[in-house]
Amino acid sequence: MIITKPRDWDRILANMAEVDARRVFIMGCGQCATVARTGGEDEIAEARRRLAAADIEVTGWAVGEVACHSGGTRLETRRHSGSIEEADAVLVLSCGAGVQTVADATSKPVFPGLESVFLGNVVRHGVFEERCQMCGECVLDLTAGICPVTTCPKGLLNGPCGGMWDGNCEVVTDRECTHVLIRRRLAEQAREGTGVLAPKDHSKQLKPGSVNLRGERGKGRR
Repeated sequence: MIITKPRDWDRILANMAEVDARRVFIMGCGQCATVARTGGEDEIAEARRRLAAADIEVTGWAVGEVACHSGGTRLETRRHSGSIEEADAVLVLSCGAGVQTVADATSKPVFPGLESVFLGNVVRHGVFEERCQMCGECVLDLTAGICPVTTCPKGLLNGPCGGMWDGNCEVVTDRECTHVLIRRRLAEQAREGTGVLAPKDHSKQLKPGSVNLRGERGKGRR
């Protein structure tokens, strides 16, 4: 899931002032941002309170099933078309993908209310960890399911840095070195590893990314 955090509120108010917005519609997200407690109903209520304190009227609000789903978000904006039309701007409490999806669904100025931080694993309720950078060239098959690109603060592919001490990371000192963890797990699984990993091919991480599953499924069909 995409982990988000609240954006600096002064910047949000500056965005509203930029377009002279005195009436605002708020859009949240029923998936990632709700789980992260940044874009659900409670957080929308807090945003409404803050906007009211700045003498900005909230014309309405909605928490769609998932903000980054284009079809669902267009349907949600149609459901609330009257309230959105009354607004001078739309404030979106979701990741950047959701903000862009909302911006595609309305002609009103759309502004983010959150910062997208990382793609996170849910460790337990309310606790998230970054474990994948979506690099497009996965090495997890070679590193016992532990990503050195992400979980090593220096992104080192091949072994610990010179600052590793007594098995612990030099940067996050209360955590074991990623490469110590990788070697231990490989040994526990009776795996030798594959020696030195090649440098990452950053051309594999092309932007903007796009996957068309419809096209893939349609191949070979009449």
